[in-house]
Amino acid sequence: EGIERLRYTTSHPMEMSDDLIALHGEEPKVMPYLHLPVQSGSDRILKAMNRKHDGAHYRGIVERLRATRPDIALSTDIIVGFPGETEKDFEATMQLVRDVTFASAYSFKYSPRPGTPASGMGAQIDEAVKTERLARLTALLSDQQRGFNASMVGRALPILVTGRGRKPGQMQGRSPYQQGVHFADTSSRPGDIVSVRIEAATQGSLSGSLVGAARATEVA
Repeated sequence: EGIERLRYTTSHPMEMSDDLIALHGEEPKVMPYLHLPVQSGSDRILKAMNRKHDGAHYRGIVERLRATRPDIALSTDIIVGFPGETEKDFEATMQLVRDVTFASAYSFKYSPRPGTPASGMGAQIDEAVKTERLARLTALLSDQQRGFNASMVGRALPILVTGRGRKPGQMQGRSPYQQGVHFADTSSRPGDIVSVRIEAATQGSLSGSLVGAARATEVA
């Protein structure tokens, strides 16, 4: 009682049990947004990273999640330029991103860390190659994030108010999909849930107008 939104921290693909997946469809308090790191779309690279999942397993989780909760949005972590990564391996990552479609993502170039097994591996990738691959991946992920945010325009979303916005008379909050939302309002308080009709979207945030008064003070 008194808690209306539940989120949990980064989940590992191997921890996505049938019960946890089912919960996303059974419990409305669990928000339709999940961070599910994949790291790479190449099975060969995933094995070299000592990950316990492969591309087919990851795609299967996504398919089951979306069958259970069709409106679920996903974010992920991806590393490019892991030792031994070929252009074919990188293209497998790009294809997985195209297949899954992410609402947001965190992508990084691999960098050796002293004492880790990967730092002693041969076939370290040239820095220029890593930079070029990351640029291609970032462009694809950015397109997907802009598309996802644009799909919110015209919808009225329940927004968890988090505080005042940067402009006078403005408040800010979070959508169920973890998007930052700005809207004109002076009466709501942090913790309230208000209905906001989304009128504009950028890659990084949404903006709109208040269409419903505060519903309840929320702990989340």
